[in-house]
Amino acid sequence: MVASSSHRYTSVAITLHWVMAIMLGFMIWLGWNMDENEARYQLHKSIGITILFLTLARIGWRVLNAPPADAFGLKPIESRAAKVVHFGFYALMVMLPLGGWMMVSVSPFQIPTVLYGAVSWPHLPFTSGLRGEVLYETIAFVHSKGAWVVIALLVLHVAGAIKHEVAGDEGVLKRMIPGLFGRVDPPTAPARGALLAFGGSLALFSLIAATSFLGAAPARSQTSLAPGLGDTISPNWAVDYDTSSIAFSGVHDGKPFSGVFGKWSADVRFDPDNLGGSAVLVRIDTSSARTGTKLYDDSLRADEWFAVRTHPEATVRLSRFESFGEGYKAIASVRIKEITRDVPIQFSLEIEDGLATLSGSATLSRKAYNLGQSSDPDAAWVSDRVEITLSGKAAAVGG
Repeated sequence: MVASSSHRYTSVAITLHWVMAIMLGFMIWLGWNMDENEARYQLHKSIGITILFLTLARIGWRVLNAPPADAFGLKPIESRAAKVVHFGFYALMVMLPLGGWMMVSVSPFQIPTVLYGAVSWPHLPFTSGLRGEVLYETIAFVHSKGAWVVIALLVLHVAGAIKHEVAGDEGVLKRMIPGLFGRVDPPTAPARGALLAFGGSLALFSLIAATSFLGAAPARSQTSLAPGLGDTISPNWAVDYDTSSIAFSGVHDGKPFSGVFGKWSADVRFDPDNLGGSAVLVRIDTSSARTGTKLYDDSLRADEWFAVRTHPEATVRLSRFESFGEGYKAIASVRIKEITRDVPIQFSLEIEDGLATLSGSATLSRKAYNLGQSSDPDAAWVSDRVEITLSGKAAAVGG
């Protein structure tokens, strides 16, 4: 029986075909043009994950909606070749994104993935023990060569489509491009199963994305307080947290960045007439660091940086206060990830009618705290110097 040329693919199949064709072409170009470009690297990963889940939806759609019959005059060997090319595309659209995901997961650099700058995406489970340069380079090599396989299949696919379009009336382009040559043909059969195909893929995507939030939860039952830093301080000032902040700033890839810690507490005992008896203890929730850029925020929470799962708290103890010009200076014993360093700090303080207004700053070395040393030990990307800025108000209390 001769297949009718009036039978075309469903609108969903046509849309998926062309959208994914454009995405694959862009992905190949992006892969060849993203060296030392963080934004393109993240976009490459984002589109790769999108292709993976669109492919899963497309496979589900294909199972529920059979394609039109082969065009008239297609030889058996041509029919088999077309099926091999289509199967190859489906396989690569699953395997290449999975390979890229695996490559990122085993990378010694452990750079977070943030899809389109908005959705945190986890590493593959059970890969922490596989991280290393050799496996990473091996997967990267195979992943890069996959692009050439895609190009080869694309050439065969396009060549076959053009051949049968110009050789007769039953080519696939008329069935894949509605309105070509003025023809608007109905699909072979009513479409069905959209909720199952796309809803299932979206549900799986959401489930995996949700694991990022669960995996980033800090271990609040643990404490990182060092001996001597947890001594009780009887405060004589109550900090107004709504008007106070602990901010940080530095340089990444030649561009300045800044952020704040959203959660912290401070016990303050300060007397200008008794600097020797003054002391401040600050506890900072490291998972609350916010820069306004999700990739930076996720990076700061990672094991290479603040390691919030095992070290949810940083502590600062101020002591050895002295008058300095029109303000004061002190020594801040800063503890991050079980590493304590003494850092000088300067601040101005105005006290009027029982209300104190403070403004101060200090400079830390991230290298001294083993922050980002795996991916950037030479500070080629992120500056070693990090500026800390303190500001706020406090009201005097009894004691």
